[in-house]
Amino acid sequence: MTDKQPPREAACHIRPATPADIPALRIAEQAVIAWERPFDHHLAPDPITYYDLNNMFGRDDLLLLMAEVNGQLAGTGYILRRPNKPYEANSHHGYIGFMYTAPEHRGKGIATAIIAQLRKWAQEKGLKELRLEVYAENAGAIRAYEKAGFTKVLTEMRMDC
Repeated sequence: MTDKQPPREAACHIRPATPADIPALRIAEQAVIAWERPFDHHLAPDPITYYDLNNMFGRDDLLLLMAEVNGQLAGTGYILRRPNKPYEANSHHGYIGFMYTAPEHRGKGIATAIIAQLRKWAQEKGLKELRLEVYAENAGAIRAYEKAGFTKVLTEMRMDC
């Protein structure tokens, strides 16, 4: 009698995105917008975009990563070197955005692996701090970011007029 092994999970490959990836990145972007739309009634009606994808390549101040499993997009994330306020100790920080994991790959550590690579890039650029924004009602994302080491610092508040 042989022991049957469960099928092996396909390896995740994380790499810098290229302009050839724009069609897949646009699909991921729309998935992010669809996920976040219930958290923010101030978003304009579809179609909208969050990111200027055509302007995210070949830059020294930005790294856009794409995770793939079996050649298919499994996750994304970018980091942008942004200036701090004049009164802050460091001149710049790494701003993380476009964090997306395809639903079928959630819970597999893809976002954590992307953040680790973005953090490494930030350290190589001499940055001392990472920042990101997340909707207060997005409890799953908040837990994932806290697990990755982020802490809440400031709460932005809104009121309709």
